[in-house]
Amino acid sequence: QVQLVESGGGLVQPGESLRLSCVASGSIFSINTMGWYRQAPGKQQRELVATITNVGITNYADSVKGRFTISRDNAKKTMYLRMISLKPEDTGVYYCNTELRWDTYYRVYAPVASWGQGTRVTVSS
Repeated sequence: QVQLVESGGGLVQPGESLRLSCVASGSIFSINTMGWYRQAPGKQQRELVATITNVGITNYADSVKGRFTISRDNAKKTMYLRMISLKPEDTGVYYCNTELRWDTYYRVYAPVASWGQGTRVTVSS
């Protein structure tokens, strides 16, 4: 069973940067498409903000494009999310999922791995 541990969140001011990490254990890390989700305060749904395939192809939600960079280190079974120029609307709990499956009917990625505890990011002056 996959276990995910996210870290790197914190309280920052608008315009500052953070790098989140996601360490996975118990999974075949290198073959999977993976991603970072964000759950904003008061929202039940998690938003998929960045994905990376097993060959390094990345994709981003429009709200973070140009500011967030997703990467992975298969040898370390670790995924990262580099966030720059943070905005108050980036506030939320960030979760990683190291196994995404493409839903051909709804044409979205669906998370398969169990969730970790998330890491909280607060952007406020």
